[in-house]
Parts: sequence; structure tokens; C-alpha cells
Amino acid sequence: MIRCIIIEDQPPAQRVLKKYIGDMQNLDLRATFADALQAIDFLKTETIDLIFLDIHLPKISGIDFLKTVQNKPNVILTTAFSEYALESYEYNVVDYLLKPFSFERFVQAVSKIPSPKINRLSQENTPTILSSPEFIFIKSGHQHVKVAVAHIEYIQSDADYTELFESGKKHLSQEPLRFWEEYLDSKKFIRIHRSYIVNTSKIDKVVGNQVYLGNQTILPIGRAYKEAFMEHILGPQ
Repeated sequence: MIRCIIIEDQPPAQRVLKKYIGDMQNLDLRATFADALQAIDFLKTETIDLIFLDIHLPKISGIDFLKTVQNKPNVILTTAFSEYALESYEYNVVDYLLKPFSFERFVQAVSKIPSPKINRLSQENTPTILSSPEFIFIKSGHQHVKVAVAHIEYIQSDADYTELFESGKKHLSQEPLRFWEEYLDSKKFIRIHRSYIVNTSKIDKVVGNQVYLGNQTILPIGRAYKEAFMEHILGPQ
């Protein structure tokens, strides 16, 4: 998950950002601040991967915030004023979103940020998954079923669970889809929809907004994921 905060003093803009962040399963909103000084104190004790930062703020501006904070995380600027775009890039911001911006434009900005990899094996609260580079064990009832990672065709979200489809078999996992998105090799497994992750080596063809795996399985490509997916399989165009 990408841990993020919002620094924005206008409630309507806060609501838009919260809605967009809530629609992205790889974003984890940790806090919202109406001014940058509060955020500076927060960053002294908390680790954050991304800040959504307005420029016109009370007390100190977003630009002054960029000048002040040392070792700052990734920053995406959100503002109604285009004249700060050139100056902002002097501070290595990831992107510059000009209000009002669409969800698609928001997704495009967020896609520029690498997802932090989480070593789930080091966490004591995840005993259900054991792994090696070649296989995983999925807890099923009172047993753990060995699944070869290379054989996984796709993973589907099913409410609070996920289903892993492998060579005609289906395995139910207690882990959510975002876990598999972070855990599996992102060069081989890619999110194509809110409900699907696909093993790119199993794709036979892509037609419109659909992915074909063999003759039997057709998966949808979500609008918010299509650009990143096509770039992943075709390279930059």
C-alpha cells in the first residue's frame, strides 16, 4: 500500500481527494490536514510515501512547505492555479494536478509512484501465507495447499476473499486482492480491474477492453487500469 496524506484547506477539494483515494485499492489515507504546519509535525513521527499537496494554504503555502521539509516523500500538487507548475518541478514533485481534475487524471498521476513492497513474511500477524520464489502455500480449512506461482492464471476478488485460478483449479484465499498486488512480482502479475489481477504470461490476446486467457476465460479491463496495463505489455508508445 502507498501510505498517503492530504494537505488541503478546502472541504470540497478534500472530499474529492478522499473519494478518489478510496477508489484506489493501493492507496492508504493516513491523515488529512487543513494546513501544512500540522503536516510537518505529523511527518516527524510518521512514515508516508505520498502527499497530495495544495499550493494556496493558510500559514505557509505549499511551495514554502516544499522548501521547508527535508527528506520529503513523493508529492503530487493539487491546485487551481497553473502559474506554479514550472516552479513546482524544481522541487521534484511527481505530478501537477490542475483543479478540477478527473479520476482518470488522478490515476495517471498516482501510477507514477512505485508501490512500496511489503515483506509480509516478517510480520507476525500473517501466518496464513508462506512463500518461496517459486510457490506459495494457501490456507484452506485446516490444511495449506501448495500452489506454483507460475501456474496462477489470474486472481479474482470475492468480497472479503480472493480466488486464485490455476490450471483448471480454484483456490480460496483469505487475503484481499491488494495483498496479492503487493506480494507477487509486478513484472508478471498486473492489476487490470478493481476485481482482477492477471498473469501476463497467460494472456493470449487483448481485444478492446477484454483480456483472453485461452479459449474459455475472458476478463474485463477497467477504465482506470487500461493505460498502465497496455503500457506494461506493449511498452511506452
